[in-house]
Amino acid sequence: MSASHRSSSVSDYLNEVVRPAAQDAADRARSRWDETAGRWSEKWDEAREGARQTLDEATVSLTKYLDEYRGRLRHLFENRVDLDRLALQRGLPPFAMREIRGSRALADLNAIADDPLAAYIPAEYGGRGAHIAEGLAVLEASGYESLPLCLMVGINGGLFLQPVAKYGDPSIKGEVFRRFLDGKSMGGLMITEPDHGTDALKMRTRATPTGRGTVHIEGTKHWAGLTGWADFWLLTARPATKDGELGRDIEFYVADVTQPAQHIEVEEVFSNLGLYMIPYGRNRLDLEVPAVQQLQPHTTGIKMMLDILHRSRLQFPGMAMGFLRRMRDEAQHHAETRYVGGQPLAGYDQVRARLAKLQADATICGAMCLYTSENAGIENDLSGMSLQANAFKTTMSDAMHEAAQSFLQMSGAVGYRQDHLAGRSVTDSRPFQIFEGSNDVLYEQVADAVLKGMRRAKISNAGDYLAEREPLTENAADSLRTLFDFDVGTSIPQRKAVHLGRGLAKAVALGAVIGLADRGYPDELITQAIDSLRARIREDLAGFHAPESPVLVQGAHEAPSWLRYVGA
Repeated sequence: MSASHRSSSVSDYLNEVVRPAAQDAADRARSRWDETAGRWSEKWDEAREGARQTLDEATVSLTKYLDEYRGRLRHLFENRVDLDRLALQRGLPPFAMREIRGSRALADLNAIADDPLAAYIPAEYGGRGAHIAEGLAVLEASGYESLPLCLMVGINGGLFLQPVAKYGDPSIKGEVFRRFLDGKSMGGLMITEPDHGTDALKMRTRATPTGRGTVHIEGTKHWAGLTGWADFWLLTARPATKDGELGRDIEFYVADVTQPAQHIEVEEVFSNLGLYMIPYGRNRLDLEVPAVQQLQPHTTGIKMMLDILHRSRLQFPGMAMGFLRRMRDEAQHHAETRYVGGQPLAGYDQVRARLAKLQADATICGAMCLYTSENAGIENDLSGMSLQANAFKTTMSDAMHEAAQSFLQMSGAVGYRQDHLAGRSVTDSRPFQIFEGSNDVLYEQVADAVLKGMRRAKISNAGDYLAEREPLTENAADSLRTLFDFDVGTSIPQRKAVHLGRGLAKAVALGAVIGLADRGYPDELITQAIDSLRARIREDLAGFHAPESPVLVQGAHEAPSWLRYVGA
């Protein structure tokens, strides 16, 4: 690459070098663009409509849809690219994204249905119906092969397509979804700011109507996945008031960065510790978008944001499912084939304990996926489901990182490499405990949600409340009455609230597992998962009940060296 090219803007460089080139294949399949008519020629229109009609008449089954997608991923990662080597590079080769998205010749009538993102698009716009269960299944298939790829699908689906499908103005949906299906576009979400991460409601990005049918958006966002890659962004901002201050509500706008007035400048691309496949960075916002591109909340913007974020957190098990299964399978294979001291690792009790936990986590995750598939559809308002959403996100993101650490521990030194699945999984899974809400903060919110419910119900015993008042934990009433048989005061220290929140989140998981058991899931795996959760709840509550609370010592950095006491 020439020096002059390197000196061009970061966003231009990313767009030219890294942005998936699925559009190339689509262009080859199309006939020319008729500039006079401002539309694709009739030949393309007729061919496309024929393809869609055929798909309507013989809808691709979910099983076939997933099988074809898994097949493409296996072919890509086993035959065309070495995933271990690819993991050492940032970004993703354009041909890889073409295969992942299913960009094929027009003659292949399954080309539209094969796109994994079609699962997130309503049927009336050419997608598969935006069913939560299908989206979770796509995430699982992606996560088994590559966690970064899974997150990429999750960002597009959960943080862009689902919000647009639910809250987007009808006048913009058709074009947005068409470009995803036909042009293989991508989309992301920008919320976090350098000075306002966890405290998102105090963001400083402002949205000001121009009086010309557009809205001027100005601010800085960072750590948005797909920085420099996405064609569309959901931008969050606070409305500017007449006196120049910022309103209290939150507004969402769709930005199409392919339009000059809606361009977003990438000021810096970060050297993220893991997830090399996904670009992150700092973005400068100074753009105008048509007012019609504002998402339309059903009540307030803040409730809309909670609905979007809670739905995303409830779908974390979808991202975790494939990854946990892969960790379980790889660890099991390694333990059975690696011999130490004359016997396989699987013969050692500590290793068997690790393997049992990996198996249990896969069952727990499956139970959460079942719950999400039946309760988190875009037709539902999830703004009030903070307990379930935060419990699912924290429990599964912790399980992901612990699974990776366990696999690495069993792998030994050979796994401590970025080009080994074990080492790579440790760094790739870690940010799931940070993004979309730090787990420490969310655990405190889990505890706070339960304590508020207890106060409203005038119930002081935690076990009684969980067994009687929370729908998801009522399933596990017998276990929870015993485990949580204690009264909780109205005010507890933050560190104790985090310990309590950890235990309560697993209580929610326990309720989900009982729900899976009621559907006929194998008894042995259910028992294993319940025993594992009960043991972990006891560990969490031990921290909550422990009388010791080490205090912060002022001036500790001035403590004398231990050498002073040698021979004293």
